Amino acid sequence: MLTVQGSDLKLCDGVARRSFLQIGALGMGGISLPQLLQAESAAGAGSSHKSVIMVFLTGGPPHQDMVDLKPQAPVEYRGEFSPIRTNVAGVDFCEYMPLLAQRMDRLAVIRSLVGSEGRHSAYQCLHGHPTLNQPPGGWPCFGSAVSKLQGLVNHEVPAAVSLQPKIGNSGWSQPGQPGFAGMRHAPFAANAPGSSHMVLNGINQKTLRDRQSLLRNMESLRKQLDTTDLIDGMDAFYRQAFEILTSGKLVEALDVEKEDPVVRERYGRGSKEPAGYGDAGWLRNEDFLVARRLVEAGARVVTLSFGRWDWHGQPHGTNFDNARDHIPALDQALSALLDDLKERGLDRDTSVVVWGEFGRTPKINPGGGRDHWPQVGCAMLAGGGIRTGQVIGATNARAEHATDRPVHFQEIFSTLYHNLGINTDRDTIRDLTGRPQYLVDHSQYRALPELV
Repeated sequence: MLTVQGSDLKLCDGVARRSFLQIGALGMGGISLPQLLQAESAAGAGSSHKSVIMVFLTGGPPHQDMVDLKPQAPVEYRGEFSPIRTNVAGVDFCEYMPLLAQRMDRLAVIRSLVGSEGRHSAYQCLHGHPTLNQPPGGWPCFGSAVSKLQGLVNHEVPAAVSLQPKIGNSGWSQPGQPGFAGMRHAPFAANAPGSSHMVLNGINQKTLRDRQSLLRNMESLRKQLDTTDLIDGMDAFYRQAFEILTSGKLVEALDVEKEDPVVRERYGRGSKEPAGYGDAGWLRNEDFLVARRLVEAGARVVTLSFGRWDWHGQPHGTNFDNARDHIPALDQALSALLDDLKERGLDRDTSVVVWGEFGRTPKINPGGGRDHWPQVGCAMLAGGGIRTGQVIGATNARAEHATDRPVHFQEIFSTLYHNLGINTDRDTIRDLTGRPQYLVDHSQYRALPELV
């Protein structure tokens, strides 16, 4: 981890770090950034820059309180919220989503998401495969698979970046496993606490401004050890790591205080109160802005977790108490992201997906909560050239199960791969036995024809 603290510190590029900046290790067995860079170089740089921003609503968002309201259902099913009209005729959203309601023409809403195993785990939104009978090495997360197949856009920003914060349930905070794609393609976990540190011991601000001093020390070390094969490799990748962590595009992208204040405020500040049950950190609206900055800097896949949506009821507040905090924050941050991408001309090249690991029980429990409901959930997609302004799928009168066009997690992954230019009928990654593995079960699941 590199930590730079102090409002007056300026790096050699003249950029002032006006906020505390802390970049964690990868959280993947303690692999360090230089190790990642050394390994990723074998993949080479990609020629295109399509990208995906994946928003994981940890814990399972209540589909019937957001995008699939059932105002005619009995009160113990329909809940406390009222529908409002969107700018697409016949489509209603929750009253706490007024900004997204006016952007429905730029969204595709899935009301019939199926395929959940009912487990609290990020993997369902990170690779979409079953937990059992995985190939040797395990399935790589979406970002790792993209990194393996398409490589780096540039050598200053990793292809896959995770913004998952520290959160109570360890399954939610996973930045994504590289699986059989290899550790070189592990996502860079910018918010995660790490076990490996890049420490600038004994280097004061003057030395930090002068990178050449550090590089001369490396040259001296090489001569002393006289093992050029090893040290030359370390030299090259520590040079690159130092460049990234002091003045490169990654550091710049992570520093939201460099953003135009007007744009910064548009995303909102979220809340510094612990989200949900108090074990999920903050509602970090700023991560949506960081995601856009990372994509602009060269990341191919950025994943972020937002809030804690596992609301079983008292004594931690009802489903509706928590939703009154979370849904407006999501409404503001996601709307700002959609506007920002469009204004910068990034919307056709950047796909956005918002979802959780399952839906919530249609019937409200005695504590005012909704419990786990893997039978059906929801998702929202935007950008990437898909056909928007439409709803895909439907549920019955109580939002209990899909009655029209069930959409599997893997169909959405196929769509995202398609948007990136990856062919799930053809492109494979070899597992640890050397056997080529398709990215999804392409015999059953392909990109959604309604969208592409």
